[in-house]
Amino acid sequence: MKKKILILGGGISKERLISLETAKSVFKELKKKNYTVIICEPDGNLINKIKKFKPDVVFNALHGQFGEDGYIQIILESQKVKYTHSGVLASFIAMNKEISKKIYIKNKILTPKYIKFKFKDNEIDKNIIIKTQKKLKFPAVIKPINEGSSVNVYICVKKNFIQNLKKLISYKEILIEEFIPGREIQVAILGKRKLGAIELKPKRKFYDYEAKYNEKAKTKHIIPVDLSKKNLQKVMNIAFKAHKLIGCRGVTRSDFKFYKGKFFLLETNTQPGMMKLSLVPEIANYAGMTFIDLIEWILKDASTNR
Repeated sequence: MKKKILILGGGISKERLISLETAKSVFKELKKKNYTVIICEPDGNLINKIKKFKPDVVFNALHGQFGEDGYIQIILESQKVKYTHSGVLASFIAMNKEISKKIYIKNKILTPKYIKFKFKDNEIDKNIIIKTQKKLKFPAVIKPINEGSSVNVYICVKKNFIQNLKKLISYKEILIEEFIPGREIQVAILGKRKLGAIELKPKRKFYDYEAKYNEKAKTKHIIPVDLSKKNLQKVMNIAFKAHKLIGCRGVTRSDFKFYKGKFFLLETNTQPGMMKLSLVPEIANYAGMTFIDLIEWILKDASTNR
């Protein structure tokens, strides 16, 4: 008898629409295989919905805040229901760019240098320009500490730095990061398996939200990646090391910049997208796994204690 699957989709983050697309994509595949499936919003009635439906597995298709930062995982753990992807602590660490960076640095994984910047009373201390120039140089990248999908990420020159900082005032504190040019390489890990890598060539300034999710942005996906066997192995080993250090489970995707022969790890994503333009299904497909194979592997890997 096919299992009952409750897919969590939507949510309250800035990535709500992407999450719904992921949920629909997974739903469609599972229906083809005659699973009993529903898509469920993680609202105030979630616990009642779980109790009523009694799923064998909850497939977490949420992206961004509340979905991949440990909060929803706490609720799922409290219900002792099997769920997919990483658990409470790993989700929190991976989503928090400052904490994950500290782990990378401590374990000798190259990552762009950064400054943590706090807005005081919604004001911007202009000295931050001098500090950024001295420590990181321009252009510099500004980003929220706890967002995914390149939401509110800006590459700034000195001229538009303060103007872009003002756009992020609502976050209270952010990261200012060294800008690393070079090639965009992404690596997928599936449990203990180094699934593979893909290179992205965005037509836009960088691999931002539009480049990720809008087909009109015409981001070029290159697989196999044009790297030496040694370098390909190296970047997959770094992704696997990060996956293990953070304590991730199931599937992750790590984002790198390859510059002057070195790989810089930007972040590790615990809830990678699962739809037409998504990278993990594409990497899996190249490795000989169909989309449904990938989904069923993720479901099989689910547990109550992540």
